[in-house]
Amino acid sequence: MFRVSLVAVLRPLAALVTALVLSGCALPPATVTPADPDTPARLGPEAAARQFAQVVETVEPVIERSCRARRADHHCAFQIAIDHRRRSAPNAFQTLDSAGQPVLIFTLALIADMRNPDELAFVMAHEASHHILDHLGQQRRYAEQGAREYAEVAARSGASQAAVRRASEMGAAFAARSYSRQFELQADALGTRIAATAGYDPLRGAQYFNRIPDPGQEFLGTHPPNKERMDTVRRVLDMMASGA
Repeated sequence: MFRVSLVAVLRPLAALVTALVLSGCALPPATVTPADPDTPARLGPEAAARQFAQVVETVEPVIERSCRARRADHHCAFQIAIDHRRRSAPNAFQTLDSAGQPVLIFTLALIADMRNPDELAFVMAHEASHHILDHLGQQRRYAEQGAREYAEVAARSGASQAAVRRASEMGAAFAARSYSRQFELQADALGTRIAATAGYDPLRGAQYFNRIPDPGQEFLGTHPPNKERMDTVRRVLDMMASGA
């Protein structure tokens, strides 16, 4: 994994361009909705790299302002980490570095698959929102609570130590998953505000959901249905238009 600061990614585009060229053959074919003439096909490597740099430069200050306004610990020194492995699927997610500062990770396949700046800005704002809203911390606390509760039930029933340990692991996993869809919608809502404040169209950006499989029917799925996500974006935009 190649980790760079947000400032550094704006300068040397050549490395990203080269990596996109090398990984291009490993990407899945683009799916473009014919009914939407405003949605272009996948960008070329150089255009995708420049689009990425432009969106980072524009969205990052808004992300940091939103973070500092909401997080008391001010862990808001966002970094970008680019997963340059050729076979990595299109993906983006948020994690923390050793100092507790946020890192947003994008695979080259995802960067190449973004059809316009609005899509990339929305995805970036969404992932940043997970940190701003402390979803990793909440998920950890829910998992710890679920582990304790399941272990206590197993222990009271006279289960063996091994069975209690398995129950604890099951409780942690179930509790962590139970709130995943809620977290995704919360990140969509805040991400909509961030992207719009940065000057992008979140509704156009969220059209990316229409180009990926709908996870809404998956048992214990971690993501809400695509329609629910689009409805969230529209609702927040209506609230912003009314001054809320």
